[in-house]
Amino acid sequence: MKKRTLLKTLAAAALVTTGIVGHVAPSFAQEVTLRMHQFLPPQANVPKYVLQPWADKVEEESDGRIKVELYGAMSLGGTPPQLIDQAGDGAVDIVWTLPGYSPGRFPRAEVFELPFMMSNAEAGSKAYWDLFESDMKDQDFKDFKILGAWMHGPGVIHAKGDGVHKLEDMQGLKLRGPTRVINNLLSETGATPIGMPVPAIPEALSKNVIDGTVIPYEVTTALKIPELVETHTEFSGDKALYTAVFVLAMNKAKYDSLPDDLKKVIDDNSGAEFSAFAGRTMQEYDKPGRAASEAANNEIVILDEAEVARWKEAAQPVIDNWIAEMNDKGIDGADLYERAQALMEKYTNE
Repeated sequence: MKKRTLLKTLAAAALVTTGIVGHVAPSFAQEVTLRMHQFLPPQANVPKYVLQPWADKVEEESDGRIKVELYGAMSLGGTPPQLIDQAGDGAVDIVWTLPGYSPGRFPRAEVFELPFMMSNAEAGSKAYWDLFESDMKDQDFKDFKILGAWMHGPGVIHAKGDGVHKLEDMQGLKLRGPTRVINNLLSETGATPIGMPVPAIPEALSKNVIDGTVIPYEVTTALKIPELVETHTEFSGDKALYTAVFVLAMNKAKYDSLPDDLKKVIDDNSGAEFSAFAGRTMQEYDKPGRAASEAANNEIVILDEAEVARWKEAAQPVIDNWIAEMNDKGIDGADLYERAQALMEKYTNE
């Protein structure tokens, strides 16, 4: 009997020690693995200088309780336009993508892609985050936990052959565009827009499916664009031809499942400051991209003020039509456009 009593006592002690019975033992640290999926190769600038540093900080500040696994170049399957749904349905935990890869689904974010809207990516990303918080968070993106919202630096036209020196040179050019709004811009200026995600550009250029593309210099080195085109057309003045916007989106249920202290780690590394950093970083890497184009002995065309004014006039219908489309959706398009412009000016002039 004594032996049986001793065994019972030891068993009870073991249960208490492991925390199965009672609340005597300290709880063990929770381990969380977050899988992040995106469309560029890992060595490209955004994965290397924005996403990886974010992951490193989250891991460090969680004392290793959060592990972030980065998967580039769509290595977990699917296509770039499917990324947002992969985050939405929990196939992955976090994605970096363009809202514009889902035409019409995130209409309010399109305001920043309208022509001649942005001056620099850091100021623009601050404006974007502000408008996200006030207008998009509980509307367009209500089904996601958005960790960052930013934009790239000035959009540039990269083309084969003689390229674009004036508005008339756009006539008949087959140009890749990233989103609905930017494709509308290309169409209004005379080009034939062909929508496709970034990773498809090199093959499309090499096979003459397209005559050129609009992208920032930042990503041209990863795509080897300087080797595939001969000309790069920039715009003088304080406004870029266009920019495209991005989100770092997390599965909402996954975020909600985290304990409060780990939610705080995610929150501390997300939001306005992170978005501004991401936009600034993207534009900083325009410089080596442009330098690579110069090193390839490509022609860099800079349109003067008078020529840019002609482009602005040609592009105005894109803005007018977008405002009308928003109004049809029950969104005050003119008000959204004006507030986006005001936020851009505010942060540009800080």
